[in-house]
Amino acid sequence: MIKGLYSAVSAMVMNATRQQVLSHNISNVQTPGFKQILTTATGFMQDQAAYSNGNLQASPIEYVGNMGLGTQIGQEFVDYGQGAMQNTGNSLDFALQGNGFFTVKTPDGNRYTRDGRFLRDADNTLVTVDGFQVLDDAGQPIELPDGEVSVSLEGILSVNGTEVATLGIGIFDDPEAELQHTEGNLFTGPAASTGEGVTQVVQGYLESSNANVSQLMTQLVEVGRSYEAAQKLVQNQDELLGRTIASLGRIG
Repeated sequence: MIKGLYSAVSAMVMNATRQQVLSHNISNVQTPGFKQILTTATGFMQDQAAYSNGNLQASPIEYVGNMGLGTQIGQEFVDYGQGAMQNTGNSLDFALQGNGFFTVKTPDGNRYTRDGRFLRDADNTLVTVDGFQVLDDAGQPIELPDGEVSVSLEGILSVNGTEVATLGIGIFDDPEAELQHTEGNLFTGPAASTGEGVTQVVQGYLESSNANVSQLMTQLVEVGRSYEAAQKLVQNQDELLGRTIASLGRIG
């Protein structure tokens, strides 16, 4: 019965964690450039399963293998799949088509992002909606003089037809292995590109989140039902344990 408690409680803990991740994904369905987080499940722990063969002269115990004692949340993965393009008409909204990332400067160091909602700050520096400086291909902040901004597919920024900078775009052969999610829409990784893929910059568009709200809501319902089932198992195991203790007490 104690093993049953292990299995049920570990399932409750795992589903509670999955619920938090799914809720995080749902809350960012409208966040441009957001990449949903995927979870996995692994075994909680194992114990040897055995039975008595009734032979007291030989070994009375026969081991038949390992028995799982529940499950737990495994490694989390980021889904780097491309999100849909959304037309905004804003000249400082940029979307990336391909596997590249914008490079931005934060108080904790350089980071990568797919969120192309950019602004001019009071110093005419190109910044993200969170105030982080957008960097050029030399790792320097980008200053935009007053005027009409345009950007080529290659990421060359121009103001009133004059080139001023080239967006710093990091391209990685294997983002799942090379990048780590930090906070918000930001990722940390190698200081320079490791790949040579083609990434195009599209002006006046934003990349939508790649999270599918209908799928996430379905998964959230499934997780809730799994949690409730595990909770009932805990209650059943507790009742059985109580009855066993009461029966042993009467025997004594």
